[in-house]
Parts: sequence; structure tokens; C-alpha cells
Amino acid sequence: MSIDMGKPSTAGQASGTEEPPDTGVRAPAAGDRHRLTAVQGLAALSLDAMASVAYGPESIVLVLAAAGAYGMGFTLPVTLAIAALLAVLVASYRQVIAAFPDGGGSYAVAKRHLGRRTSLVAAASLILDYVLNVAVSVTAGVAALTSAFPELYGERVWICLGVLVLVTAVNLRGVVESAKAFLVPTAVFVGSILAMVVVGLFRDGPVSTASAAGHASALGEGATTVGALLLLKAFAAGCSALTGVEAVANAVPSFRAPAARRAQRTEVALGALLGVMLIGLSILIGRFHLQPVAGVTVLAQLADASFGHNAAFYVVQFATMVLLALAANTSFGGLPVLMSLLARDNHLPHVFALKADRQVHRHGVVWLALVSALLLVFSGGDTNTLVPLFAIGVFIGFTICQVGMVRHWYGERPRGWQAKAALNGFGALLTGVSAVVVTATKFTEGAWLIVVALPLLVLGFEKIHRAYTEIGECLELGRIPRAPHRSRSVVVVPVSGLSRLTSQALDAATSLGDDVLAVTVTHPAPEDRETAEALRRDWELWKPGVELIELSSETRSLGRPLAAYVRKLAQSHPDAQVTVLIPETEPAHLWQRLLQNQRGSVVAHAIRRDTDAVICRLRFRITADAR
Repeated sequence: MSIDMGKPSTAGQASGTEEPPDTGVRAPAAGDRHRLTAVQGLAALSLDAMASVAYGPESIVLVLAAAGAYGMGFTLPVTLAIAALLAVLVASYRQVIAAFPDGGGSYAVAKRHLGRRTSLVAAASLILDYVLNVAVSVTAGVAALTSAFPELYGERVWICLGVLVLVTAVNLRGVVESAKAFLVPTAVFVGSILAMVVVGLFRDGPVSTASAAGHASALGEGATTVGALLLLKAFAAGCSALTGVEAVANAVPSFRAPAARRAQRTEVALGALLGVMLIGLSILIGRFHLQPVAGVTVLAQLADASFGHNAAFYVVQFATMVLLALAANTSFGGLPVLMSLLARDNHLPHVFALKADRQVHRHGVVWLALVSALLLVFSGGDTNTLVPLFAIGVFIGFTICQVGMVRHWYGERPRGWQAKAALNGFGALLTGVSAVVVTATKFTEGAWLIVVALPLLVLGFEKIHRAYTEIGECLELGRIPRAPHRSRSVVVVPVSGLSRLTSQALDAATSLGDDVLAVTVTHPAPEDRETAEALRRDWELWKPGVELIELSSETRSLGRPLAAYVRKLAQSHPDAQVTVLIPETEPAHLWQRLLQNQRGSVVAHAIRRDTDAVICRLRFRITADAR
């Protein structure tokens, strides 16, 4: 009997009941309550990009400071160039979301238009960037905390691990739960930065310079020209503010229907907010003639100059600290979805494609947390150890995505495709140059690890794919198998004594097989001989109608004699299906499993390793009703 699930039920019409009128407002589907709205997506997937305004402008300033006050005058032009690249990326990823609504970002684009190997490079670069983003975000947030409370500096590694556990726990409850938890910190941070920019624009000069007082200036002396290489380096350094822009495109399936449209709105809102904040902060840097100083962030100086050294200043600092620490959530929103796509394409273990009840890829979340914890311990909780490795992967992903979209437009050729292809081509040129410059300038500071890790990850993907291909060929996946037929069945039941468990095991075996054999392993030692004789005597008195076969083992081994017997049984009955039914007790409480002798696991391991027999494990539950 089959049921057609593709047609709506007419039960309501048959029974005479009336359906409620269509009001035009659709309630969220059952699964949608565990997915993101556009606003929630902004909180869950944009924290990395939002938090980058805390170190993006500072990266530009620190590079240009080498050219002195004259070099600082180029802060706004460099920022405008980065904002232009941001606009290109947002427009590109908006198109990526529409063309690839299943998520995956640069991986999905490269897979369709640039080939499998290139797509794996894009995936590997994104994985490295996501993992490093967690470590950098957590260490940066904790660094802000220890700057305010120096006595906590010695415990920074434990604090980092504590923050990581918090973010992981929230994400294991679902992406919507993480969005709700981080919505307020995101709103406070964005609101405080925008307020600081607006207030600063009405100031003729800095209200306060208390935060920078007593700190040595990092400004160079005597420079009157700025070379192209310095500007290029400043541009590449400031592009660290663009990390996280791709996260929305990678996690489109996490949004409520219509997922693509909501994701596009989130992408545009992210780009607009990030662009306004970056340009606004750069204008303030020039307006207040800010100079970078050791030990004080540029953002702190700007807050001091706009608001004064008061409560508003500390709100900005606290909001920055919290958002930097929580910016790791972007990786928890994007990476598990990317890993699920890789698993679906047989490049990662299939377990990463599984979802929990709350639409959570829990294995991806846990894996990300464990690897990030190792990085935090390895780095000692120091941001500067990790920063040289950061952002290289995302620029590689940006470039591959842009080139793939050029191929996309050339193949599809919709109206105005030339302009769109030119836009993506220009973006690919900019991000490609940035990737080369960042890698070259940071190579000796640790970026060589990324150069080594990328091909190793790709080789790992290839090896996993080959393994799945071999398994598929052995299983003849995609082919129509032969019709099933019934074979004679022989069931072997290992026993060690008479009990209710033995009786139920033989009942089950008799139901499963044509022939049932009970097998016990005996030892020739005097202290074991009496036990074997007692079992034989009790078996003859019981008369279950099943033959008891004794296997002698000189070494007191349990699994090997049973496996050897099953192997011989299969050889003597080549047309029969041999099944080993292993009876085990299932305790009422988890701690009571420690009291078991684990014989069932030993036997199952030996049978699985040395034979092709079917293993069936019978569970006898120990409950109050069972007594």
C-alpha cells in the first residue's frame, strides 16, 4: 500500500469542516522556528565583520604611521578604497546567494564553474579562516578585558577557554538561540559606534585625550612622500575588516523561507553598516589628527575624543570587548554548514552532514570548538601570535569566488552580464593582490603555516573522497541490485551460564534462524573445570532443544576461539547465513555500566574483525518491571 504525500489531504472537505480563510500572512513552518530571520542573521553571522572595525582602521593607521603625519593623511583614501571593495563583495555575494541558495559561498561557486580541485582550495581556505577567526576573536576580546583588569593577564588562557565554552554551548542549542543571545551586544556595539561617529562630526576638536596621555607615539618622523608599496600594504592590512562578509552566503540554509531573499537583505545590511562605520571612523581619525600610540587602541582614542573620558567612553570599550569575544559566533554559524556540504560531496566524513533537532550541525560545532581550543592553548591566548595567520584564507576564498562569478556570468549571459562580470573581475583583481601582499608581508611571521596547511587540507579532502568512491564501488551504489533471496540461517549464541538472559537469547535465536547453536568457551584449569561441568549438567537438565558446544581455550581468550569457530562454521556451510547473537544486559542507570564485564563488546569486536558473520546484540533491560 502506498500513500501519495504530494497531494493535499481532502479530509476536511469530506467531513464537512471548513478550513480557516487565507489571510495572506503565513505562519512560520515547524522547522522555521529554528531558522534565522534577517535581523537574527545579522546578529548571528555578522559579528566577525562588525567587530573588525575595532582593528581594521587601526591596521591602516599603523602602516601609514611609518610615513609620519603626511602618511596619516591617506587614511581616508585607503578606507574609501576598502569600502569600494566591500561594495563589490556585497554585490557579488548577493548574486552568489541567489545563484547558490544551498549555501557554500566560494566553495559552491568554484565547484560549479572552476572545477572540483579549485573548489577544495576555496573550502580549505574558508575552514582555516573560520577556525582562526574563533581563536583571534576570543583572544582579542580577552585582551581587552585584561587591559582593563591587568591582574587577570596570567589567567588569560583559562578565560579564553571559558568564553569558547560559552559560545559553543549557545550554538549547540541552535543558530536561532545564538542569534537571540547576541542580538543585544551587537545592537549596543553598532549603536555606540554610530553615535560616536555622529557626535565626533560635530566636534571641532577632541574633547579628551586622557586615554593616550603618557603613551609613546608610534608616528614616524621626517617623511614627505608615500610610496605605492606602502599604500598597497595599508590597503591589504585594512582589508582585515572585510573578514566575515562571506559568512552569510555560506549559511543561506540557516535562514527562514524565503531563505535566499532574507540572506540577501542580511548581506546588504551588513555591508551598509560596516561601510558606514569604517568611513565614519576614518573621517574622525583625520578630523582629530589622531596619532597611534603604544598600548591604546585607535577606537579607544576616538571614543575619548568624541565622548570624553566618561561613562560613554567605557560603554564603547565594554561593547567592543564583548563583541570581539563573541565574534567567534560567525564561524559557528558558517563553518558547520560548509562542512555539511563537503560531507554531502564525500570530501568530509558523512557525520558532519547530520543535523540535530534544532537544525544544528552538532558535529561541526564540536569539531570547531576542539580545534579552536587547541589553537588557544598553543598560542597562550596571545592575539599577536594568531593575527599573522588571519585573513589570508578569506582573501583566497574571495578571489576564487569572484573569478567563479565571472565564469558564471559568461556562461549564463543575462541582461547586463558584461557589467556584472567586469565588477566581479575587478573585485577578483583587488582581492587577489591583497592575498599576495598579505601573504608576502606576513610570511615570516607565521603565514607560511597557511601556505603549508592549505595543500594538506586539500589532500585530506581528496583522500576521503577516494575512500568513499571505493566504498561506493564495493556497494555498487547507483546500480539496481539483484533480487533478494532467502538463505538457510545458522544462529550462534555465546553463553556462560544459565539465566533468564540465556532463555531470552535462545528464544530470539530460534525466531531468527533455521539452526541454533549455543557455544561456551571453557578453560582446562582446575578452578574452571567445575564451572564447565556444572553448566553441562544444568544444560542437560534444562533440555532447551539447542545443542551446547564447548570450545577449549588454553589462553583464557574469549573472542578468538568464538571467531575461529564461526569461521569454520561458515566454511562448512557456504550457502548459509551465519549470525552471532550476543546477549547483554542493559542497566537501569548509566553508572551501572561500569559494573559490567564487557564480554559482549570483546566478542563483537573479535567476530567483526575476523569473520563476515552478522552480529546481533540482544539487550535485556534491567528495570523494576523486569524483576
